[in-house]
Amino acid sequence: MTFVIGSRVRKRLKKKWINQQGAQPLAPVNDRQSFVKLIPPTAQVLEIGPFAAPMLRGPNISYVDVMSTHDLRARAIQLGLDPEKVPEIDWVSTGSDLSVVSDKFNVVVSSHAIEHQPDIIGHLQDIADLLLPGGRYFLLIPDHRYCFDHFFVPSTVQQMIDAHLEKRTVHPDSVVIAHLAHTTHNDATRHWQGDHGDPEENRAERTKMAIDALEASHGSYIDVHAWFFTPETFAHTMTSLSKSKQIPFTLGRMFPTRENALEFWVILRKL
Repeated sequence: MTFVIGSRVRKRLKKKWINQQGAQPLAPVNDRQSFVKLIPPTAQVLEIGPFAAPMLRGPNISYVDVMSTHDLRARAIQLGLDPEKVPEIDWVSTGSDLSVVSDKFNVVVSSHAIEHQPDIIGHLQDIADLLLPGGRYFLLIPDHRYCFDHFFVPSTVQQMIDAHLEKRTVHPDSVVIAHLAHTTHNDATRHWQGDHGDPEENRAERTKMAIDALEASHGSYIDVHAWFFTPETFAHTMTSLSKSKQIPFTLGRMFPTRENALEFWVILRKL
């Protein structure tokens, strides 16, 4: 099932998706791979943060990550993953900074990355700068109701604008503590069944761990979730930010969270 917003989007979805590479028919989207297969095969694509599980491979795919190929492969070995699945990284970024990327693309893809951005508006503006006219941003986004973010409330436009005005490059201490001390289990099926875990489990120990991590970081970036969405709230916030000219995107297609899954999929279209 496809979830769309607004009459203009509905009319557009009755037609074929047109980009610089030609026409692609609307196809059934039942899993992650069928979602990214909506990308025209000849499109020039940038994938953000592939680590050892890239969504796409091919001569027209480029990658940016926070570590080099060598370092990611070493990290994969530490985690018991196959280092050979780490692709050749084209650009190594510092945190969320994408200014190192020197090319332009028809499509940018990110999986579970947008919720980590200290400044989500700035991130979307940076993505737009990397896209050619009419380009698309394909996102795979956790639905907070069915992952370890269950007990958080959806993020608001006002919070996003505050983060952008502050030009955040790291997460506030309160966000780090919330993530490290207030998350729950990450079993989507259990969440769908109504079992959300105990929000107080090891709360004191986890709070101390969070404070220790902040002190040890000396103000540097700590990787946590800062933003929380459902399909509906993501559509609302993106539409509001687009209408207020905060982001140069409009909502294209949206695929809501499937039963017993923990993510939904979105295509944003560059204006």
